[in-house]
Amino acid sequence: MLTVLKVIGIIILVIVVLYLLMIMPRMINRPDFTPFQGRLYAHRGLHDNETNAPENSLNAFQKAVDAGYGIELDVQLTKDEIMVVCHDFDLKRICGADVKVRDLTFEELQGYHICKSDQTIPTFEEVLRLIDGKVPLIIEYKVPGMSAKVCEMADALLQDYKGLYCVESFHPLAVLWYRRNRKEIVRGILSDSYIKEGMTDMPKVVYGITHHMLVNFLISPDFIAYHHKYYKDLSRTLCRKLYHAPAVAWTIKSQQQLEDRKDDFDIFIFDSFLPKDGPVFKN
Repeated sequence: MLTVLKVIGIIILVIVVLYLLMIMPRMINRPDFTPFQGRLYAHRGLHDNETNAPENSLNAFQKAVDAGYGIELDVQLTKDEIMVVCHDFDLKRICGADVKVRDLTFEELQGYHICKSDQTIPTFEEVLRLIDGKVPLIIEYKVPGMSAKVCEMADALLQDYKGLYCVESFHPLAVLWYRRNRKEIVRGILSDSYIKEGMTDMPKVVYGITHHMLVNFLISPDFIAYHHKYYKDLSRTLCRKLYHAPAVAWTIKSQQQLEDRKDDFDIFIFDSFLPKDGPVFKN
């Protein structure tokens, strides 16, 4: 009986050790994350989709810069491989068109306006030129399929950019690209409780792996960006408490949510309200 219990105990110990190794973020030669701390980040710019400053528009980014907020934005490729700043892979929600960004050339994309505004989807280069290093950036790569070409192209542009930025993605391939090619750049993995959110685009096992960040040992993220509703999730908590990886909360949508999560995260991405203390987070 004792032998059986010992075997079970050893198996459990091995599983726990393997799990802790799998979720481990970068532990050696981490780049300095402190320049990003202490500032709130406007989600897709300081936007309101009912105005002429909708999400990921030049107007929304200008408003964020003028107010002193950091900015979170999204980058993907068009059919003719122009880097554009747009969150969704298709235009259904923001333009009312059932077409994918990657199936349109940039010129074709300019025929659509964002929400109810006169704003069109900008290029990444236009956005960088507007922001011009005035506020720090969190750049999210939108990676369809298994190509990280957007990372390679964006990095070529960013090498001449003088401002402060870090990168993140839901797709481990994008984070892996930075591990292999640009180790000095702060990189993060985005995650969510996908099944609880009702997502069904991929098999549950894939969602389970990404939800619990079981590929961290391969991609070595510097920070973990997580849906703030699931702040108690074990892998996220261990990354912050055990491995001391900075935790980024997305997306905070009220002052109350910001106050409630102030002890659980280090960086906050917000939209739908203006934080009472302005662009600097006061814990």
